[in-house]
Amino acid sequence: MTKETFRKEINAAVKAFDKYIVCLEKTPEEFEVILNSLVQKAIAAYEKRGPNLRHGIALDKQVTVILSQSDETRPLCGIYFNLHSPYQKNVLPKVVKAIGETVGGAATEADK
Repeated sequence: MTKETFRKEINAAVKAFDKYIVCLEKTPEEFEVILNSLVQKAIAAYEKRGPNLRHGIALDKQVTVILSQSDETRPLCGIYFNLHSPYQKNVLPKVVKAIGETVGGAATEADK
């Protein structure tokens, strides 16, 4: 099994990346090179997986490649874009205070 086994999936992902995905870190050409490398890593993980495992996975910050065991000789290949924004702010506060809980039977500060 080689990356060429999954050429159809790679080409579809590259086309989608070029048309729909805005990536500040990779050009479409760089994406294709990295995607080919991730497919090779997923193949290696798939071929070396344990006896009760069904998947081989490889990923980076923008894309995940997963090969899944199927009833056919050729595993299923999924290529997923890990969508995120570098401008997204952390919406949770860094320190969260419990409200209304008791610790060892004593009221917390929030209960007072």
